[in-house]
Amino acid sequence: MHIADDLGGLGGVAAGVLIDWSTRGFLHAGEPVTGREFVAAQHSLFDGSFTWPLMVVKRSALDHNIATLAAFTRSHGMAFAPHGKTTMAPAIFRAQLDAGAWGLSAATPGQALVYRNLGVPRVLLANEIVDTAALRRLADEVERGLEFLCYADSLEGVRILSDTAGAVPFRVLVELGHADGRTGCRSLAELLEVAEAVRRSPGVELAGVACYEGTRSGPDQVRGILHELRAAAEAVSPHVEGRLVVSAGGSAWFDLVAEELASLARPREESGLDALVLLRSGAYVAHDDGFYREVTPYNRIEGGLLPALEAWAQVLSVPEPGLALLGMGKRDVPYDIDLPMVRTVNGRTPGWLDEARVVKIQDQHTYLRFPPGEEGIRPGNLVSFGLSHPCSAFDKWRVIPLVDDDYVVIDLIKTYF
Repeated sequence: MHIADDLGGLGGVAAGVLIDWSTRGFLHAGEPVTGREFVAAQHSLFDGSFTWPLMVVKRSALDHNIATLAAFTRSHGMAFAPHGKTTMAPAIFRAQLDAGAWGLSAATPGQALVYRNLGVPRVLLANEIVDTAALRRLADEVERGLEFLCYADSLEGVRILSDTAGAVPFRVLVELGHADGRTGCRSLAELLEVAEAVRRSPGVELAGVACYEGTRSGPDQVRGILHELRAAAEAVSPHVEGRLVVSAGGSAWFDLVAEELASLARPREESGLDALVLLRSGAYVAHDDGFYREVTPYNRIEGGLLPALEAWAQVLSVPEPGLALLGMGKRDVPYDIDLPMVRTVNGRTPGWLDEARVVKIQDQHTYLRFPPGEEGIRPGNLVSFGLSHPCSAFDKWRVIPLVDDDYVVIDLIKTYF
């Protein structure tokens, strides 16, 4: 299957998007226009077609990031199932798949079903699933040809999967976790018990093992859980029919995932397991100016990612020296890890900008502190911001302009949250 053409893509025009008075951030009067028509007009971000605040995606950065991780996984002999929960955007899904992704990872059954409706051919549900109604829907899709993997970390979870399976078994990865972490078996012995339950139960098939190392602190702990996962893979390998699947990897430690697990993809005669080693990074696709800028593996290895997200807002008031209030709030930008970072004021980067800080963000207002003696920020000024944590950025916008480096709109990204 192919992602439906009418949903657009980074290689074409977002024909599935409709722009009208209700499209947030767009100033459009009169009859609705299609995304194709809007993009054909070659609007600039600053020609009066938009209102503020607004979030945009930079095409050059997005392309760079997709190509960079695709090359990384290929060079290490791994496969890639990027986590679609970051963007829930079919245009970006298509670009990731076109760059060689095996499929997409999901966090919820609802996300997995959205992917399927968009034509994504392979889905890894990187989470436990106990929703029986959703499982029955997914069982129908598996019968229709969806290649689907999901997790289990308990005997009860295996029973639920077994009871809801259709004519084609659910392929299961037994998840390894750690104390005080998220889901996952807390020991190798527990994992092997669950794996044995999968082997003995109808309607399910043991496919491999998985973990998420991002809840570990520091490289030593990350390597520790990856060593445990490798041991689990070696232990279950003789009991897996077909190719063993081993999955790990967020956007903070994929270099260590490659170091510790990539060799499992080698042929058995080369001391590997001939496994499909699946990386699941998601936030990499947009990167950021905050959390992921600090934790990216490209601070340790050669290469780099680029921040693809920007938010734009106007100064509403400068009510006292050194304080500006902007019309941007919690509905518009992520604030769960770091507050937005100032990039430019009216397209310029004055010397005092390094001292400017967002100190608070409310429903509709952002508090920006700057050196009190500076006069370079006034009501009506347009300020651009870098953002932190893309996973809580895309979900705030239904349609996002994709812009070139001159801020001309070259496509529209539609999200499905």
